[in-house]
Amino acid sequence: MFQIISDSGCDFSTEEVKKHKIDIVPFYITFDQEVYLKEGVDISKQDYFKRLVEEKDLFPQTAQPSPQDYIDVYTPHLEAGQDILSLTISSKLSGTYNSATLAASTLKEEYPDRTIIVIDSLNCAIGQGLLLKEIIKMRDNGHSLMETAALAEEVKQTVRLYVTLDSLEYLKRGGRVGPTTALVGGILGLRPVLHIVDGAVEQLDSVRGNKRVLQLMTEAMVHALKDETQHVNLSVGHILREEDAVAFKSGLETALGVDIRSPVTEIGVTIGTHAGPGGLVVAYCKKYDAFQMRGDVVA
Repeated sequence: MFQIISDSGCDFSTEEVKKHKIDIVPFYITFDQEVYLKEGVDISKQDYFKRLVEEKDLFPQTAQPSPQDYIDVYTPHLEAGQDILSLTISSKLSGTYNSATLAASTLKEEYPDRTIIVIDSLNCAIGQGLLLKEIIKMRDNGHSLMETAALAEEVKQTVRLYVTLDSLEYLKRGGRVGPTTALVGGILGLRPVLHIVDGAVEQLDSVRGNKRVLQLMTEAMVHALKDETQHVNLSVGHILREEDAVAFKSGLETALGVDIRSPVTEIGVTIGTHAGPGGLVVAYCKKYDAFQMRGDVVA
């Protein structure tokens, strides 16, 4: 059996990490461009966003794990004779994929009989998390490393993630929108809806009012999944917005006629830094066992 490793962009809880026996390589967070804290190790999601809410002038930044961080996590498994599947946040959002692949290349000479496969999820947060859960199921159901990697490449093409924000303020801070756009959006009460396209974040729409944006997202899910509800997994996440997220999940279950098994997830810093407190996220992907065998590639 191979070892599964992901960066912390997957937003797995500590309990999930332990339950599924995976390893996490954390992102770094800095509040002053000098002191770097590991996400989930030196600072929790709750403490991070609490500071973001309370300290209005705070401008935190994130930094990707280094190749050495990956080497430190990979090495014990290679020494134990295990191959590795390493999943990363989208390469269009972070350089983590490069760190993971450089570490794999560096270790290849020392461990020539071992295999490390690095997969670019082309996603983030609960979208990346859904793909990770499918990879875990593949491993637990006895698929080999190569079979799992081939399947994961297929499954990741079906992952869709949508996020609505409480305001445009944090996008403005990160330079993603101009100050005028943020000001007008605030005055009009616009709620931007973003999605991941080919691994990059794009704005899908702006809707006036919180109630309307949640209704729109529900309608979009129903339209997209009306004939696929039995073949997909869904997940709902939030940033300091648990009550709304629970209500949204319940409404989505009713509208789709399914139970969403994934618990409501607290979104971490990788997307949270740019989304800000009040963000709400929904994602889905096709279950790996909904694919059919196609030659030597599972599709």
